[in-house]
Amino acid sequence: MVGYAFMGAAHSQAWRTVNRVFDLPARARMALICGRDTTKVADAADRLGWDAYTTDWRDLINRDDIDVIDVCTPGDSHAEIALAALAAGKHVLCEKPLANTVAEARAMTAAAELARAAGVRSMCGFNYRRVPAVAMMRQLVADGRLGVIRHVRATYLQDWIVDPQFPLVWRLQKDRAGSGALGDIGAHIIDLTQFVTGQRISGVSAVTETFVKERPLPAESSGLAATVDGHTAPTGPVTVDDAAVFVARLDGGALATYEASRFATGRKNALRVEINGSLGSVIFDLERLNELEFYDATRPSVEQGFSRILVTEGEHPYMSAWWPPGHIIGYEHSFTHEMRDFIEAVATGVDPTPSFADALQVQLVLDAVTRSAELGSSWTEVEPALIAAAV
Repeated sequence: MVGYAFMGAAHSQAWRTVNRVFDLPARARMALICGRDTTKVADAADRLGWDAYTTDWRDLINRDDIDVIDVCTPGDSHAEIALAALAAGKHVLCEKPLANTVAEARAMTAAAELARAAGVRSMCGFNYRRVPAVAMMRQLVADGRLGVIRHVRATYLQDWIVDPQFPLVWRLQKDRAGSGALGDIGAHIIDLTQFVTGQRISGVSAVTETFVKERPLPAESSGLAATVDGHTAPTGPVTVDDAAVFVARLDGGALATYEASRFATGRKNALRVEINGSLGSVIFDLERLNELEFYDATRPSVEQGFSRILVTEGEHPYMSAWWPPGHIIGYEHSFTHEMRDFIEAVATGVDPTPSFADALQVQLVLDAVTRSAELGSSWTEVEPALIAAAV
């Protein structure tokens, strides 16, 4: 695994757990973790359960006893690491969004297609697909319980950078992160709604905003100066969006609205999706991730109303591996389910999902949203996901 911070810790927990919970055709051994800081990565290896550590990700590529490379770094290094790993015949799991640009995502997808012919598998880590309630939501739609999908309503709201004195971390720098709230959390609701409905976003009209345009630099950095509480502190420009809002049309005819913001004061990690169809509606709220709200319009009018489905039965997706009905699971379980599906796909020679091609399509939506916002919210078609024949 490359990276050991937030996503690195989440992925490590999943790799440690997956063999102990699921009966799989292969077992994961946590062989080697990579990070740039020797002291920090050594501590992470010990704390997170890795056999060894290195400060050069190429060491992972060169090890014959390593089959899988798990990329948990900022987006600016995804393409370089993934391309090298695929060329070396390693299976690749890469965090979302797939890359910082459409060009990088296309190159990664083309490389994945070439490697696939040699039996090398790849997957992008949109973990919310693996929440049992979300998988159940998709099943309801696929089974026709909602009828024709008319509306999609999706929001993902956080507030961790509301304070203007919050430092200029990498997620606020376009060259490192690619985009702001749009790519960080907007990518999740784009993928989630397309996954649940089986429809792809075909066009958008968008607006984005950066509310705080200068922020204090981390202590080790230097740059422009500003006065903060009577003291001069170095600052730098925020080069990504703080919030993105857009309307969209899906290729199956549904209309959709999306809002992604890291300036929604009081909202810590509030993801909510509502799907309205001709025969019913369904709602998922991440803050109640073991539940769905379901409205069945085919029932007699005197019995209609939103009902609560507690998604903890053994028959529900993934739940048979866990606890008795009613015993809820949490955020970290979505990553364990992700590793479970990835291992099973690799071990049985099946292509895992979401593929790099699926992630490229999300990248194309992000690009369309950005272009629309730059053009004064003009209607912008999503480019087709044509894959180059060679890298």
